[in-house]
Amino acid sequence: MATSRRTSPARDVDAVADRLHSAAIHLLRRLRVEDEALGISAPRLSALSVLVFVGPMRIGELAHAEQVEPPTMTRLVDGLERDGYVARGPDPEDARAVQVRATARGTRALERGRAMRLRALARTLEDLSPAELASLGDGIDILERVLAQRPDGAA
Repeated sequence: MATSRRTSPARDVDAVADRLHSAAIHLLRRLRVEDEALGISAPRLSALSVLVFVGPMRIGELAHAEQVEPPTMTRLVDGLERDGYVARGPDPEDARAVQVRATARGTRALERGRAMRLRALARTLEDLSPAELASLGDGIDILERVLAQRPDGAA
């Protein structure tokens, strides 16, 4: 089968990447409204989610995971700690170091926020046909496989 002169595989990839990028941004903006109801800023929620799903870690590790500088993460953690969502404690591997962990209150808040986002997202999908839902699920399978690959392209 010949490739059309009007499109190329590289252009197809670029077009899909552009559409996916745009859709992801619109989806996150739509769901951010649900996060605002929690009263926790998006950067704090993101850091809290790392602590809930990955586990306790040092500020520097958390800053690296969130792609911010350690002083920025320290300010975020200070606010989360002040609100009772995280607690600092000794690092079991190095008594001189401190780890940050999610508290039960932080875990509950994150779970509540996730449930709110999922309900809102489910409402937007209710009008899809079973075939459309299946197609969307297939696309998500592909996306998850792509995201599971290492940045250098190796699986």
